Order: sequence, then C-alpha cells, then structure tokens
Amino acid sequence: MRLGVLDLGSNTVHLLLVDAHHGAAPLPASKLKMPLRLSEHITADGRVDDAAVKALVEFVERGQQLAEDMGATEVMAFATSAIRGAVNGQEVLDLILARTGLEVAVLSGEDEARMTFLAVRRWFGWSSGRILALDIGGGSLEIAVGSDEEPDVAVSLPLGAGRLTRDHLRGDPPSADAIRALRRQVRASIADVLGQLRRGGEPRLAVATSKTFKQLARACGAAPATEGIHVPRVLKAADLHHVVPRLAGMTAAQRAELPGVSEGRAAQLLAGAIVAEAAMDLLDLDELAICPWALREGIILDRMDGLAR
Repeated sequence: MRLGVLDLGSNTVHLLLVDAHHGAAPLPASKLKMPLRLSEHITADGRVDDAAVKALVEFVERGQQLAEDMGATEVMAFATSAIRGAVNGQEVLDLILARTGLEVAVLSGEDEARMTFLAVRRWFGWSSGRILALDIGGGSLEIAVGSDEEPDVAVSLPLGAGRLTRDHLRGDPPSADAIRALRRQVRASIADVLGQLRRGGEPRLAVATSKTFKQLARACGAAPATEGIHVPRVLKAADLHHVVPRLAGMTAAQRAELPGVSEGRAAQLLAGAIVAEAAMDLLDLDELAICPWALREGIILDRMDGLAR
C-alpha cells in the first residue's frame, strides 16, 4: 500500500510517502518538507506564534493534496515535542482538523523513543544484540535501550537542539559562560536517568538517529549523504571532543560552511553537539553507529505490523 506519514516535528515538518507492506522495508515514493523550526517559534508565554501556525496549516494542506495526488490510501499524522509542550498545542491541532479533516496524534516522548528504537532494531537486525538508541530532535532527546523490538527502557528529556539554543545560547557565537552553564545542565539531566538505562546491562551496539547526529558525524569525517544510505557511518567520541570547542567559537554562518551542515540547522548545531558529547561521555560510548531510519520509519513499520495482526 502507498502510505503517507506527516511528521509535525520541532525542527522540520515533513511528509513522507512510501510503498510499504508487512515484512518489507518501506520504499520512499515522494516527500515534501519545510524547515519551519517550530521549537524556535514558541512565545514567552509558551504558545506557538501565529506565523508558525499559519505556515503549519498551509503545509498540512499541501501535504494532504500531494498524498492524494500520489495515490496514498492512508495518511498518518503525528506531532512531537514542540506541539506537545505548547500552551496552544491542542488549538493548533483543532485548527488543522477543521481545515483539512486530518486528525494529528500527539506522541509522548516515550512513544517517540519506542518507535525510533523499532526502526533502529529493524535496520540493524537481531545479530546486533542489545541496542542503545539516541535521537536528538528540536525539542527533546530520546534514549531507548533493549534486546527486543520493544525497548526495556525509553526516556525523553527536554534537551532538543532547538529548544536549548532558544533558551540558553543567545549570542552568535554564545558566551563561554552560557556554554558552560548549558553543559552542566545537560549533563545533570542525562545523569538522572543513567540508572534506568543501565539496569539491563551494557549495550552491544550504540546507535544515533536524527539530522543532528548525521550532521555531527559528517562534520567529523563521515561519508556524505550522496554516497547513499547503506554506507556505514559512525560518530566517534574522540572526534566529537575535538569538534565541540571549534563549534563553540564559530558563528552560525561559519558552522554552515562545515561539510554536511545546513544553513537552517547551523545555529543549533552547537547545542546538539553539547548534548551528543554529554550522552556519549556519561554512557561511556566510544562511538555511535548512524542509522538512516528514525521515527517516521518506526511509525510506518509499527503500522504495517498492526495491519498484519
């Protein structure tokens, strides 16, 4: 079946159309995306601002039309951290429903972690053993660990790259004091969940998903996206330790000149790097394998599993 997945993420709003059936890898058919940066459009009183709401509704309308034109039989829509935490999040979803007839599910942070973990497990397979999966989004950090397709532990922390940049890293580049304070906060937050994550034993494979990790890996020397999704890519802790101080001294424009770093995400790359470095240090990870599949693919795989039952 041709299936549409509409992801109202904290960084990018994204429609992915795939041809999928149970027991097979979903094959991309078409896509539409917009770097809306919802996590940067939260007002002081915690609302998604009017401009972002207007752009979001218009994107959903365009995405719905594309899905119809391309023959999709179903469109699944979901929202993550930015909408989940916004004071007017439900109002935004009600407006989308009124304008398009499309009902958007709000995923909990734990659901994000679980679905991403499913995608990682299917990509790397059972031979990988116990897996630890990390995903840095615009609004939150998801961590999941387990030996099966359902993780033993799935946690979500408010440590997204967009959120942290907006709230803590003002200035271009930000001050050394601001960076140090953020580093302390991030490490304390991750340290609070270490006991849960380690309860079942050490992972055999540590994996990272999300654009932030992909861009950090590329900046540290991983193969470019043009070489395809099946080329193995890793992010090494030693390389990341070298890159973080460089990022701290750069302006956003200078970061955008690094290999694989997009102009739209350059401003928040430092915050993402601080989170990635803290997670790798506190979890004693020498390297992370980069997985091309993430939350959207997990949603698709879960849906195909449900239809087969």
